[in-house]
Amino acid sequence: MSTTAKAAKSSNDVPLQVPSRDIWDSKYRLKDRHQRPVDKDIQDTFDRVARALAAVEGDQAKAWLPKFRWALEHGAVPAGRILSNAGADDYKPAVSLINCTVSRAIHDSMHDILGGVVDAGMTLKAGCGIGYDFSTLRHKGAFVFGAGAGTNGPLAFMDIFDKMCFTVASAGGRRGAQMGTFDVGHPDVEAFIEAKREAGRLRQFNLSLLITDEFMEAVKNDADWPLAFPLHGGEKEDVRAEDLIYRDWPVIEEGYSVDDQGRVACRVVKTIKARKLWHTIMHSTYDYAEPGFILIDQVNRMNNNWFCEEIRATNPCGEQPLPPEGACLLGSVNLTKFVIDPFSEAPRFDWERYRKVVAIFTRMLDNVVEISGLPLEGQRREIESKRRHGMGFLGLGSTLTMLKIPYGSPESLAFTDEVSKTMAIEGWKQGLELSREKGMAPVLAEEFEITPKMLRERPELAKDGYEIGDKVPGRILHARYSRYMQQIAEIEPELVAALAENGARFTHHSSIAPTGTISLSLGNNASNGIEPSFSHRYFRNVIQSGKKSKAQVEVVSFELAAYRHFVAADAVESDLPDYFITADAVTPEQHVAVQAAAQQWVDSAISKTVNVPTDFPFEQFEDLYLKAYESRLKGCTTFRFNPEAFQGVLVREEDLKGTTYVFQLENGESLELKGDEKVMYEGEEHTAANLYDAIKEGTYGKW
Repeated sequence: MSTTAKAAKSSNDVPLQVPSRDIWDSKYRLKDRHQRPVDKDIQDTFDRVARALAAVEGDQAKAWLPKFRWALEHGAVPAGRILSNAGADDYKPAVSLINCTVSRAIHDSMHDILGGVVDAGMTLKAGCGIGYDFSTLRHKGAFVFGAGAGTNGPLAFMDIFDKMCFTVASAGGRRGAQMGTFDVGHPDVEAFIEAKREAGRLRQFNLSLLITDEFMEAVKNDADWPLAFPLHGGEKEDVRAEDLIYRDWPVIEEGYSVDDQGRVACRVVKTIKARKLWHTIMHSTYDYAEPGFILIDQVNRMNNNWFCEEIRATNPCGEQPLPPEGACLLGSVNLTKFVIDPFSEAPRFDWERYRKVVAIFTRMLDNVVEISGLPLEGQRREIESKRRHGMGFLGLGSTLTMLKIPYGSPESLAFTDEVSKTMAIEGWKQGLELSREKGMAPVLAEEFEITPKMLRERPELAKDGYEIGDKVPGRILHARYSRYMQQIAEIEPELVAALAENGARFTHHSSIAPTGTISLSLGNNASNGIEPSFSHRYFRNVIQSGKKSKAQVEVVSFELAAYRHFVAADAVESDLPDYFITADAVTPEQHVAVQAAAQQWVDSAISKTVNVPTDFPFEQFEDLYLKAYESRLKGCTTFRFNPEAFQGVLVREEDLKGTTYVFQLENGESLELKGDEKVMYEGEEHTAANLYDAIKEGTYGKW
């Protein structure tokens, strides 16, 4: 009697959705200057990227090309700039393969601010997003001795960066991305918090506050909170000792007085209650989804490069805290590619193939450093010295669903922990092997002098016999004394010992990005990054060339498409099993728990949005951020649908139908339309919601 083995079902068998192919065509398909396709299909895009990255291997290029090609077929998804620009030198010679950067420190002078605008413009022109710390600029009304007048403050200068970004984006056809960070102790912090309440202002920015441990403890204790700024020029002689505080501010210019802990003397401008400021922050976040939280002390405490850099800003989506002129190349592993027999009695995850993809992808991302195409010398110097990259994953929510695990459940936390830990361990194993083969990151070969601050931050240095003034190799400070690497050493002590001996090829390996368009396109609308699916059927608002408002594209989640493919072809949302979870069904506490499960193994940060219902009580909303702080996260962002404030990128049909938009007509009358209604305006059809948003925000006809 003969038997035939039944082939396992694979999530790779799910057909590509039409909107996914369309996004690939508009965003990542290489075209010539006449917009004629160079890439015939997605396989051509993979070939182009694999060839460009394999070429870095020199004599071994032919050997690595099929391996790189295999990894791209099996879930390795380089970030958008790599997909768009790798191997495209003949068509786009002045673009970069890097998604994100951080500006150099912007000094408090007109010359330096305007120079920063030029640098940022060149960075955005190359296709890179950019983040800035604007806390270095003195507060509104502060006297400028050279000008003999008061300054307009940081927000006024941010307006200049905002307009520049919009102009560069309009010329280049790709929306520019910026992050503005701001210290919670700056005198203009309240203006920063509420800046986006003004229609159309700072719309080319994401905004985040640099939240310190000191502030969070002041909130918990209902203490006073001084708003202060570093002293400047002639002010020094006029300030009384009782009007000074010392803070961990960046030294903007030479000559500031510092205490024995290296903190800068600041002049107190005014004092408020920390809890009052907290309520202002929370109300803005509740209404406008901004500012986000960057828990900056935790960021620096857990930074692998704690010994050689101070971080004050992030890339535009927050998953990459970076030093001045820092740049990070990104890539994500599509977790849905490793699900075998989805929705069956025994669905499983192919861990062996996952580890293999992570290993090859690590080498691919490391190769991008050599062909980064960054436009500024300081950016190139920084990435070549530290070789940091951020590998993460996408499709967590979709993968859990196909494994029949509800997002936010204890089982989902265990899976998130394991998939993050496996990526980390495999990545650092490759970091060791690549170091032995090609050499360690140059910064790890340098020696660094032990300072009093280093001994305070790492008391184990003194226990190991190090003293002030001793010279220690960066590889030792990185592998043995990084708080993150110490966690890795708890489960892989021999690996970390070898990294201390040989150095790592890169200083950072992981971060989890939002992966919006790569999830929708090459991910076939798998859930974004670490998120659950927003909805199983929804509209995505996208910018389309030549259209005066955003266009709505209807898509279904990858897991619904897979369920229709494998289980029931005509399934609708009401037919789906209970383990089909969407973002609005996940409690805020579960969102935070999932992020915490991954963060332990992610050496940079995680872009994660805690979705809360429109009617979510404000009092509970406030508690989310305290929970994030207590969970030792590096940041937190929330989203609550508020049609009066903005029109989101992702929109549910029921939200559109349930929202009325009022248009004021030229004859004085008003017109009320539901968000999903179609309206003709200036010869073009729009949805009412997108037309209203474009007119209100001043973007109508500008794209």
